[in-house]
Amino acid sequence: MSIQKSWFIARARRRFAMTRECSLLLPRVCAALADPRQPGSDDTCLEKLLDWFRNLTEFDPTVKLVQDNPCLTEFITSVLALPEPSPSILSFTLRLAGILAASENRFQCLQQEKLLVRLFGRDGPLNSAVWEDASVRSGWVEGVHSMMHHQPALHFLCNGGGIDVIFTLQGDPSLFVASAASQLLVDMLTLSLESETTKPLSTKDCDWPACAQMIIKHIEDSLQSSSASRIEQSLKLLTSLFGSCRATWTEVLWLGVAKQIESFLTEETGQAQHMLANLLLNMARSPVFCDTEGSFWALVTSALERLTPVQVGPLAVGILRLYKCPQDVRIQALTVLLQPMDCILRAASQPLEYAGLLDESVSDPITVESLLSSKSSCASLLCQTLAHLEKLLSLVRLPVDLPYTSLLRSLLTILQFCNGFLSPASPLGSTISRILINCFRVQRSALDVLAALSEKKGCDTLIGSLFDVLLAYLESPNTSPTVLKKAFQATSKWLVRLQQLSCSNSQRQQTEKILEDVFLVLQKRLCSPCWEVRDSSLEFLTALIKCLRDQDEFRQSLLSSEVPRLTENLLEDPESYVRASAVTAVGHLAFITYFAPESPVVGNQYNKEKTVEKLQEILSTDPEGFPRRAVISIFTKWLRQGCTGQLEDREQFVSRVIQTVENDLDWEVRLRGLDLVEVFRSQTICRLGLPRCPYDPVSSAVSSSIHQNESLQIFCRAKLFGFLFRSLCDCDKPVGQRACDILLGLRSNFYPVGTLKDSQGTGDSPAGHGLAWLQRTLRQGSLAQNFPTDGGNGVDFQDPESMMLVLGTVDLEELHDELNKSSDHVEKSPQSLLQDILATAGTIEENEADCY
Repeated sequence: MSIQKSWFIARARRRFAMTRECSLLLPRVCAALADPRQPGSDDTCLEKLLDWFRNLTEFDPTVKLVQDNPCLTEFITSVLALPEPSPSILSFTLRLAGILAASENRFQCLQQEKLLVRLFGRDGPLNSAVWEDASVRSGWVEGVHSMMHHQPALHFLCNGGGIDVIFTLQGDPSLFVASAASQLLVDMLTLSLESETTKPLSTKDCDWPACAQMIIKHIEDSLQSSSASRIEQSLKLLTSLFGSCRATWTEVLWLGVAKQIESFLTEETGQAQHMLANLLLNMARSPVFCDTEGSFWALVTSALERLTPVQVGPLAVGILRLYKCPQDVRIQALTVLLQPMDCILRAASQPLEYAGLLDESVSDPITVESLLSSKSSCASLLCQTLAHLEKLLSLVRLPVDLPYTSLLRSLLTILQFCNGFLSPASPLGSTISRILINCFRVQRSALDVLAALSEKKGCDTLIGSLFDVLLAYLESPNTSPTVLKKAFQATSKWLVRLQQLSCSNSQRQQTEKILEDVFLVLQKRLCSPCWEVRDSSLEFLTALIKCLRDQDEFRQSLLSSEVPRLTENLLEDPESYVRASAVTAVGHLAFITYFAPESPVVGNQYNKEKTVEKLQEILSTDPEGFPRRAVISIFTKWLRQGCTGQLEDREQFVSRVIQTVENDLDWEVRLRGLDLVEVFRSQTICRLGLPRCPYDPVSSAVSSSIHQNESLQIFCRAKLFGFLFRSLCDCDKPVGQRACDILLGLRSNFYPVGTLKDSQGTGDSPAGHGLAWLQRTLRQGSLAQNFPTDGGNGVDFQDPESMMLVLGTVDLEELHDELNKSSDHVEKSPQSLLQDILATAGTIEENEADCY
């Protein structure tokens, strides 16, 4: 064991060791929990108690915990002696025993007292009436699972008949218990093979450990049974096993069950086929199988051919995401995935006008056509296919080439089917069109894939048709607000793509025409009676400005439309979400209208001041928090990008914003105000040349004393310090934490490491008295009411000399640690938990005393 690891374990043991106070409380807690007269303890308290015991035992495998606290074994004995223990306490006891038995030393200790046999053996809760309660069965499984870390526990369970109980619990009516039992078998099999084998395994039973043989025989018997539920249980177990274990013995295990698995693909009933996709996919991800040639990939190929389109989708997209896979299997998976899209393309016109997506089908296309012709399955199949395609397109590097042009044409066909703008000639196309008309689910999914395709090459030839479809959706009154939002998102991405293609005159003219059409539609949507539509329209505008504000065609089209005026009008919208989005849009519009080097807007300076005043008015008076948050975020963005003028202008601007923000009732507004302060601090320090690194030598601080004094004066005039120190005592902790971080940054600017002043000797001066008051106030934290910032208590937050003294004296590190403590760090302590349990139990004792 390395020195570092030993140090870590020793430190963890000290950290999680039981305190003396807890060791005194624990016997009383155990007695209270074992007392049947007590009310049922709160399940949350019991869970926290178990978490505490996990921490106590995780880094200490010795028997010290059990020996030093005999009340633990006495508690287990007391619960076992109860004629009718409550299910929750019995479940807790089973789980506690499992946690204690997780180390071999404590396991042997509990075995000597025969506690584990009485809890987990045949004569325990298994044969009592309380076993009918699912929480007891769950506790039993969890307890066994906790102790499965060593061979003695494994042999105890296998030799004592416990493994048969787990086999039965695989089919438990409680899905939670059944799932836990299945995972337990996986871990037992892994533990058995990894701890009890010393040589490579073969298919012969005699080579396998006894416990592993029992589990594998159970799997094989279940797979060969006529019970659908038993087959499903074993397939789930194998899926979990191959998903979590990458050992070479998994291949040997597979050889024993492969023929039976393969037979499920050829069965006419197909009762287990829906389970096979996940199983095969987990195997394909394992290095044990992905590098093999032959039988495994032949089975995958068979599954791609035989599973239904709905069942095979996850398998196909999973294979396409693999980088280690035979090329012929990958092509087959792509063919399966694209088959519904190819069917749509072929159904749109007869004979086919364009090249289809596929040269040939893997499976019978009649199956896909019948699913698309059915109202109950058409939308589901398309949504699943589109979701898989979006997942595939999100990959940075695709391991397979997609036919992007044909795929885009198929997507446009689906969108035209959905809004009724396409009248197909084929009977199949007419049926699909009738099913998909106004199908919002399919529209949203198709638009997501359309947006993802904007980053792929090969779709440029269809730009005109694509924008015809998108504009039709943006204009149509039948487009739902959620679909419209998706259409806006796809349009913004394709407009960015369009700008990248605008090289020739004809392409520029096409771009200008599309932009003109887009802004005409946007003007109408900004006036919609539906607030969600107005909100989405503003978000769309903001997204466009972020991406295209440097493009001449975009700026000219935007400013020649009514969009800027309508956007400013929406600052008065009755809906707060819309006002917030309007603030953001106006803030970004300003980069084009007011802050551009050569702004084309007439009356630029007047309009700029008017806009700033309007936003400041919203920050001061808007009754809702969302618009005020948006304003402070925009102001911070302006400041960060240097749009607020010279240094003096920025100082006045920041000062006005601070005075408004510090009294805001919304903590997020105050927090964002601190972000603005941090940007101002950083810019001021940078402009005046102060050292930003706390490890700069002292000489650099001396040489920049003039700049230091100047920056301090700027911060004091802007009233930064009053806002920061008041925020330290904010009742909302994130505000205090952010303020403390900024003050630590300020201190590092003025006091490089090793130069902090000693606070001693300042006690008799006025500044010293004020400092003492400030330190007392800060220690009170959020309890400090009406924190004054006018120097009324001897601290002048606008005096540079006083602020230098404060920065060099106040223990900001201690404040930082206090602020970063959990608000319930005391209540979360083990001692507090034990006291809570005793307090609940104590109510019985008090009531009994009252009775007598």
